Amino acid sequence: MNADVLEIKTEQLLKTKKRSQLFDVWLRLKKSKAAIAGLLLIGIFIFMAILAPVLVSYEDDALKMNVRVRLQTPGSDHWFGTDELGRDIFARIVYGTRISLFVGIISVSIALTLGGTLGAIAGYYGGKIDNIIMRFLDVLLAVPAVLLAITIVAALGASMLNLMIAVGVSNIPGFARVVRAAVLSVKDQEFIEAAKAIGAKDHTIILRHVLPNSMAPIIVFATLKVATAIMATASLSFLGLGIQPPTPEWGSMLAGGRSYIRDHMYIVLYPGMAIVLTVLSLNLIGDGLRDALDPKLK
Repeated sequence: MNADVLEIKTEQLLKTKKRSQLFDVWLRLKKSKAAIAGLLLIGIFIFMAILAPVLVSYEDDALKMNVRVRLQTPGSDHWFGTDELGRDIFARIVYGTRISLFVGIISVSIALTLGGTLGAIAGYYGGKIDNIIMRFLDVLLAVPAVLLAITIVAALGASMLNLMIAVGVSNIPGFARVVRAAVLSVKDQEFIEAAKAIGAKDHTIILRHVLPNSMAPIIVFATLKVATAIMATASLSFLGLGIQPPTPEWGSMLAGGRSYIRDHMYIVLYPGMAIVLTVLSLNLIGDGLRDALDPKLK
């Protein structure tokens, strides 16, 4: 009975410690005005993505073509104007936010899952396993990420699913290296040796002890990579290898409006600003998290 009570108290103490650590991170993050500005910006985009059906109509505003109102300048009827097919640019940007954030987060999740697994195995076991995994990843690193993504999309075909797979696979080497370095920094510490001494299995040690104590650099890297994934998504869509028209996506909007940039600059201005602001906000958040999670600044 006493052992059960002691175990419960220990779990409560660990939960309280985790909450206090998160609170300390939040306090340090709040000191960065740039990080707070990034949180506000990305919050606006998330708000737009969630409330998109309330703000505008997908069928009538974002997809429906109306040549009678094509190339209208921004005004009260169309806040950001209309494109070459008479579609409302604001509505397309709002729904494009959903696609860009969704593709960015899912592709980074794919890269984190696969790359993190490879990096954790390589860092924990070392030796020949580490050498084989890292040499394989070096081969992937020899190919530029965008070129690798283009190759994958060209082989699988242009679709949202293939785009997420392509962007995710192209980011696997980076995540594997970051996770491997984080695992190497903690795997020889005393609490890992204690877990081995009591007979804990390797996968238990990795999942419950190694990775939770090396999450800081992984979180920062993942935040920054979401911004990179959004840029890659827009780039591939601009080249015609990503999200296909008429689905609203920022990169394809830039591709469709580039012929009108001289006389109707707003067609590419607003999608371009959406890309810049989203990527900027995520980079600001990533920089703020890097400082907040840095143990040297505690």
